[in-house]
Amino acid sequence: MPAEVTSLLREMFVIFLVAKLTGEIFERLTLPAVLGEILAGALLGPYAMALVIPSGTIDSLAQLGAVFLLFMVGLQTRPQQLIAVGQKALQVALAGMVVPFAAGFIYLLARHHPPHEATFVAAAMVATSVGITARVLRDMELLETRAAQIILGAAVFDDVLGMVLLALVVGLMGAGSAHWMELGVLAAEAIGFVLFMMFIAPRLMNRVKPRVERLSTHDPQLVLALAICLGLSTVAERLGLTAIIGAFFAGLAFAEFAQEWNLRPRMNALNEFLAPYFFFTMGARLNVHVFRGEVWLTAVVITLLAIAAKIAGCAVPMWREGRAAALQVGIGMVPRGEVGLIIALVGLQQTMISQNAYAVVLFMTGVTTLLAPPLTRWAFRPAAVTMPEQQTMPAQL
Repeated sequence: MPAEVTSLLREMFVIFLVAKLTGEIFERLTLPAVLGEILAGALLGPYAMALVIPSGTIDSLAQLGAVFLLFMVGLQTRPQQLIAVGQKALQVALAGMVVPFAAGFIYLLARHHPPHEATFVAAAMVATSVGITARVLRDMELLETRAAQIILGAAVFDDVLGMVLLALVVGLMGAGSAHWMELGVLAAEAIGFVLFMMFIAPRLMNRVKPRVERLSTHDPQLVLALAICLGLSTVAERLGLTAIIGAFFAGLAFAEFAQEWNLRPRMNALNEFLAPYFFFTMGARLNVHVFRGEVWLTAVVITLLAIAAKIAGCAVPMWREGRAAALQVGIGMVPRGEVGLIIALVGLQQTMISQNAYAVVLFMTGVTTLLAPPLTRWAFRPAAVTMPEQQTMPAQL
């Protein structure tokens, strides 16, 4: 076996083993494994202990991990949910997107950060990851409460809106000094791609479905899903967007058949292998030495703004339903997750943000994720004490 292959296998083994071990430790501490994998990369990477320096091949493997991670997110987001989830959830998602973005963008501009950097960091402040919130509410047996249902519904919209925002940001920032007409074309391409994948692609899949099931190839559904994922990732790149956007909407197109075709468990197995490389390399890109004076101040302020703006933005549409419900929904939408991290990574790779700004986003994501469980338990504690019937709502929003 060539020496290069042996070296690659050794590197893959070390990264995978360390990432999984730290992830397991964090899980046992009731913390997200993702944070452990990122921390492992930051500590062992080139800017700290320099024990593991990811090669170009590992970086490519990590990017593939990001593609399939977003494909998996899309598989869990059925287009019918987006249409039927309810007006209130959409209002919460929109307000929870606009307020944090505006708060972060204005603050960073006031601190004399370049507009493109302020745009990427503000975009990273938008995306919510309610997986942790959902787990806490499940443990408290409150998933059927109205506030919980609105949080989960808003999270569905939040994923889609986050992808649209990323598409627009990447397209517009990449356009540089283009004229307004060209910028309008870029925005129209992004929005048109999103609408096509949400409303037309599922119908096309309904027509293709019978033919796929008659194919003689082993696991034809999985083969088709992987092919569409890779193909749309390429199309998205050609449109000036990013591959992960195509992967997300490829997943969206297959979401209606994900359970019937047993796609989620099989894609989850692929993610269990690839995702640790992505999160490890994210941590390895973090220059821990930038955390000094000004960066610490920016990181703390951005984190406080991310928390306060998300709570305030998401609470406004809920205010008529009572202060308690508004606070519950606002706090439930606080944790940031993979989409925000990916936005920051895209910005770093395209030299749109500095190492300092990248460090700020990772700090903000980690803190909001760590604070989510205790804040959620505190906000929903009165609901857990009262009769569940008083808080529950019909299945449809």
